[in-house]
Amino acid sequence: MSNQQETNLPETVDGKISRLIEYLRSSRCLLILDNFDALLKSGKRAGNYREGYEGYGELLQRLGEVPHHQVVWVLTRREKPLEIVVLEGETVPVRALQLTGLKQAEAQEIVNAKGLAGIPDEIKKLIEYYRGNPLALKIAATSIQDLFAGNISDFLKQETVVFNGIFNLLSQQVHRLSDLEAQVMYWLAINREPVSPSELQVDIIPTVSKQKLLEALESLRQRSLIETSAAGFTQQPVVMEYMTEQFIEKICEEIITEELSFFIIYPIIQAQTKDYLRRSQIRIILEPILDRLTTKFITTEYFAQKLKQIILKLRSEFSTSPGYGGGNVINLLCQLKIDLTGYDFSHLAVCQAYLADMNLYDVNFAHAYLDKSVFAETFGGIWSLAFSPDGQLLATGDMNGKINLWQVQTGKKLFTSKEQLSWVWCVAFSPDGKTFASGNTDQTVKLWDVSTERCLNLQGHSGMVRSVAFSPNGKTLASGSDDQTINLWDISTGQGLTVQAHTDSVHSVAFSAQGNILASGSFDHTVKLCDTSTGQVLKTLQGHTNAVWAVACSPDGKTIASGSLDSSVKLWDINTGECLRTLQGDTNWVYSVAFSPDGNILASSSEDSLVKLWDIHTGCCVRTLQGHTSRVFSVAFAPSGNNQMLASGDNDRTIKLWDINTGECLKTVQGYTNTVWSVAFSPEGNILASGGEDCLVRLWDINTGECLKSLPGHTDSIWSVTFSPDGQTIASSSGDSTDKLWNISTGQCRQTFQTSIPMVRSIAFNPVSVASSQILATIGQDHAVNLWNINTGCCLKTLPRQHDHTLAVTFSPQGNILACSSRADSVVSLWDWSNGECLHLQEHTGKVFSVAFHPDGDLIASGDDCCVKLWNVKGQCLKELQGHTMRIGSIAFSPNGNTLISGSGDQRLNYGIPTLDNA
Repeated sequence: MSNQQETNLPETVDGKISRLIEYLRSSRCLLILDNFDALLKSGKRAGNYREGYEGYGELLQRLGEVPHHQVVWVLTRREKPLEIVVLEGETVPVRALQLTGLKQAEAQEIVNAKGLAGIPDEIKKLIEYYRGNPLALKIAATSIQDLFAGNISDFLKQETVVFNGIFNLLSQQVHRLSDLEAQVMYWLAINREPVSPSELQVDIIPTVSKQKLLEALESLRQRSLIETSAAGFTQQPVVMEYMTEQFIEKICEEIITEELSFFIIYPIIQAQTKDYLRRSQIRIILEPILDRLTTKFITTEYFAQKLKQIILKLRSEFSTSPGYGGGNVINLLCQLKIDLTGYDFSHLAVCQAYLADMNLYDVNFAHAYLDKSVFAETFGGIWSLAFSPDGQLLATGDMNGKINLWQVQTGKKLFTSKEQLSWVWCVAFSPDGKTFASGNTDQTVKLWDVSTERCLNLQGHSGMVRSVAFSPNGKTLASGSDDQTINLWDISTGQGLTVQAHTDSVHSVAFSAQGNILASGSFDHTVKLCDTSTGQVLKTLQGHTNAVWAVACSPDGKTIASGSLDSSVKLWDINTGECLRTLQGDTNWVYSVAFSPDGNILASSSEDSLVKLWDIHTGCCVRTLQGHTSRVFSVAFAPSGNNQMLASGDNDRTIKLWDINTGECLKTVQGYTNTVWSVAFSPEGNILASGGEDCLVRLWDINTGECLKSLPGHTDSIWSVTFSPDGQTIASSSGDSTDKLWNISTGQCRQTFQTSIPMVRSIAFNPVSVASSQILATIGQDHAVNLWNINTGCCLKTLPRQHDHTLAVTFSPQGNILACSSRADSVVSLWDWSNGECLHLQEHTGKVFSVAFHPDGDLIASGDDCCVKLWNVKGQCLKELQGHTMRIGSIAFSPNGNTLISGSGDQRLNYGIPTLDNA
């Protein structure tokens, strides 16, 4: 600056800076301080100087404060010095420019210059990975050219964008972080999407103050390592991948060495996060950990033993402190598909463990600190669900006869009805949200006070109540019943107006937006529109070819939607009764329809386990929501305050909350129930097989009650199990449209038969081989009885369909008579299956769900809603056996005929001695 004229510089830093500024004032110059990060200290908050370089901070301070109009100075860095933070502003001489990366066209020039080949979408994806950073793109492009001959597609298939020079670049930056900054970076990588400071503070262990956390976030922002948005803080994809890879390596190392640190302070997955994020964490974090460790430990058993050792270490060294170690062990075991029976997690901190779909029989959680973990809830298949008007609560009715009230945001269950209600077909909230109604199989309508949980019964129906709906003003409640009537109840008096509009069961009711019209759907294939003040039928809407299961009214009061067992959804003009449009796309029975709050979208659910979203203006299916594993009985939109959320409930004890714009599942609440649908003795009488709603075939030691084997493979409720005559094979039938044959000794599935019938309800071996062939009888959802040759897989005969809703089938011990039970007609029919002749009809007073022959062939047992009856083959009822409180799903005699066992929806297996003297 002085042309080497001044060589005696001041002794102090301040003096030297003053002399420099004097020269800067006297000359026009551009001062560039490149790669200023090299002067800053690692392991501390951003902007702190390395020892001996503190004077540069004073230099920046003076340069920013003292006027020197002829000087422009430029600082390049990834980390912002503290002096710049203080001095910068929109209207002051010191400005800070955040480089956001090259635009698409500019970045494309780098790709072209490097000679890379790829379609436009692949090039765009590559540029987005690196956020247009020119240095990162040049490094990546060189590696793509060297390793993949310039083919971008081959590079993207590797699913990694961090390697070689980019890895080194990020490594240098990350190693400069303070401990808290590094911790925040790992948490952002685990979260996978923007997160708020308050959410981070709750998760971080050990606890950190809000002040220090905000300082760390500010420091990371100054280092250009995180991004901010209205939703919170997150990372660029390339940074997130680097942090994730470092996290995986550290977790694997700690599991191998049992030197636990990361394993305690970070979760591998988050149990209570959104479903799609948890699936992403499993795929990107949990599964790679397992892949690396299973290679190290060779066998799953060895790996499981290592995790047991870690459990002991956690209990001995970390039981008194919070942490994620216990939850991490459990999530690893679950992903390995380890049977947790007998595992001891007592006195552990179990945080962020996802156990919603795990069987926890004989698992010890005594004195464990359970936090942020997800367990299966105790509810059955979901018949119905409804949001409260403010969208904060969700009411559900299930097959266990329970009503549950849930908090939507957390998925927490707030209360469960105390009384057993048999099946709860329907629930609905009043407009003020203070009351909700339910319809039940006990023929009553119940009104529940949300705050006190008190219940008021409205009696008047003579059949089960299938549907309830409040009028818009909340003064009237409508209910539809199997007794073919609709009742309009005055809420203030409890009095009802009975409307006889249909000729079959009324399965759904819905008020128009104005409240003056009630729409109803029936098994008589019609939709009726009634005047709510008089009960007069105004219009009959015809067009469906099967039962109308669901109806809904649009928010503007102009349109009715109906869903039918003919697999169609129809839209009707409420004023003219004209069918405006038929929505084709559902491939099976439609169980539920619901309009969005703005009326533009209609949701439908069906037997095929799918939820579909329809544009009502075009009739097009705009989105299909997949994730349920069983028939979806109910859908409901959240109120207008949350127009983007839909709830759905299925037969497999699952409630899901969906974002309808993205199709992502936000939350799943998984229920668990031991409802037993079928039981069968082995020919020797020492083993009992059972099947039910947990989708497992179980083998039990009849003397000790011990479960010998659990046979997984079905994906829906198991409706029937039976032993082959030689006792070597079990046949099972399920709602997943499959029949399976199992080898008893090995527990392996020998064969799976995929049927064209949506559900096989019952299955039975003929105890006597015919022409050296084994005969199998089945009853499907079409209620036809088919006889099969299991050696060839051919259908030998279909018995004439004489009854609706045939549910169970069994052969007599001699193999010549076939017994069938009917739910609709409440009868047991006996057939000579060889010629198709019906021999006798035995009548029940309730719906018959199960039937079994005594080993001597002259006695028959059948089970209905709560009672077991004993008959002779001539059709005479000899004895009634009481004891169950819910319907009886299955009954079986022991081979010696001394014991009868019954399985019920009350979750009990009852033993009895069926002698006619003391039964």
